[in-house]
Amino acid sequence: MLSPIIIAAILWAIILAGAGSLLTDIGPWYRELEKPAWQPPDWLFGPIWMIILGLAAWAGILSWDQTSGQSEQAILIAIYGANFLFHLLWSPLFFKYQRPDWALIEVVFLWLSVTAMLAMTWSLAPLAGMMVLPYFLWVMFAALLNAKIVQLNAPFG
Repeated sequence: MLSPIIIAAILWAIILAGAGSLLTDIGPWYRELEKPAWQPPDWLFGPIWMIILGLAAWAGILSWDQTSGQSEQAILIAIYGANFLFHLLWSPLFFKYQRPDWALIEVVFLWLSVTAMLAMTWSLAPLAGMMVLPYFLWVMFAALLNAKIVQLNAPFG
């Protein structure tokens, strides 16, 4: 039988990946945006997010096993919970509301939540921290891409 923390980690990753997919509308508005030449192809984002979120969930499980008590467990849950919220907010801001400028502000909070996740997991289990590192790097890259799209296409709204 799977432990509750393993089930929670799996659900965290599946919900984030699924919601991200559902909230990302690659429609005419997005296709008409000017994008930098270094943007990866659209089809690559889904698989990358699945891998990154799977690794981050696994890192959460490894870290949980190394916590020294309820206070560290509560901090780990709070960090993953904040990340869940900030991760979910980005796609609707960018795609549904067509506001890359708002998404660029929001991505700072997403990046901070991933930074906290990286620091916490690394301190508990360095292997777990290494598993969060791709998430950290990808969000940095996504923020740069978001900023370039804002620069090329502003103003919005």
